[in-house]
Formats: sequence, C-alpha cells, structure tokens
Amino acid sequence: MKILYRDESVTVCIKPPSLLSEQTPQKDGLADRIAAENGGYVGVVHRLDRGVGGVMVYANTPDAAAKLSRAVQEHKLEKEYLAIVHGIPTEQSGTLRDLLFHDRRQNKTFVVTRERAGVKEAILDYRVIKSSETEAHGALSLLRVRLHTGRTHQIRVQFASRGHALLGDGKYGATGDRCPIALFSARLTFPHPKTGKIMTFEAQPEWEEV
Repeated sequence: MKILYRDESVTVCIKPPSLLSEQTPQKDGLADRIAAENGGYVGVVHRLDRGVGGVMVYANTPDAAAKLSRAVQEHKLEKEYLAIVHGIPTEQSGTLRDLLFHDRRQNKTFVVTRERAGVKEAILDYRVIKSSETEAHGALSLLRVRLHTGRTHQIRVQFASRGHALLGDGKYGATGDRCPIALFSARLTFPHPKTGKIMTFEAQPEWEEV
C-alpha cells in the first residue's frame, strides 16, 4: 500500500492487486490497514476487485464517509481505469451501455436483455490508446476507461461480452492467460468532504508495454 495523500478527513492510497479493498474477519484487508492507522475507524465508500489495483479514497471520519458516499451517489466521484483487452475494438472510442445482473452465488455478472429485479444499467466510455500483436497473447489493446456507473465487475463483463476479455481475467473468458487481471484504477477525482475542493490523484500500473 502506498499513501498518496492523507489529512483528517481522507486517506488516498494505491491498492495492491493482492488485497481486498474492504475490511475482513481476518483483519487483512486494505481497509483494515487504513483503520489501524486511523485509530480504528475507516469509511469504505467505493471498492476495487481483489485482483485489481489502483487509486482509492477512504474516509477517516463518519462525517467524511457520509459526504463521500453522497458524492458517489451524485456521480461526483469520477473514476478512470487503464485496461488491457484481448483483440482490437472495432471503434477506437465509444460508449458501452448494457443491462447487468450480478449473481451473488456465483459472484459473477451477466449482460441481460431486459429489466427485472436486480438488473442495473451500466455505462462507460473508452478510448483505445494503442494496439499491438504479441507473441504470447495475440492482439492486445490498451484502453482508458471512464465509468459512469459503478456496477460489480462492470468493465470486465462489458468488454468480455463483446469478445474483448481483459488480459488475465479467467472468470470472464480469458482462459490460458497466466498473469493478473490487467485492470488498474489510474485516476480518481472527488470533492474534498470538508473543503469541497476538487481533488485529483493519478497513478500508473507496473505493466509491461503492450
């Protein structure tokens, strides 16, 4: 864990891919580490999958947690990711819009065609940064992705459903890859819960070039 910024209200850090972002019964989640450094309190206002690393913000007080949670609901907490996908998208940039259903028993999300209980709309924008042919994985593309909604496994399932599974993502079709999921929270913007100042933090993954 690397701390990027900390004050009385928030802690901004880089989550390693190996850690859960929440607290755990074993006290080995990233949120547990933040709580230990805050005298026991941590407010979790957004999450990253265990295999995904990148920039996160945690609240250091209940008041900050309430205000950051409100920012999430009002889409004022903006998240951008870097992702490596198999293949080359037909369009170099665009918007993906789907209906998603998350099956808690399987811990897996599915694209569905009609609204029903538990189905939520998912929207993201993407831009292809570059594509290349690799010896180990065939054609790969590096994307910058901006989320407009924060659904479980959203980026992973939306691209996989279009034949572009993320590199290393065996759950969503990238069978045979022997590497971690190539998804990283690269940019986070939010209003400071006390001052209202817009704060932006960025980081880069430690990936080999595509």
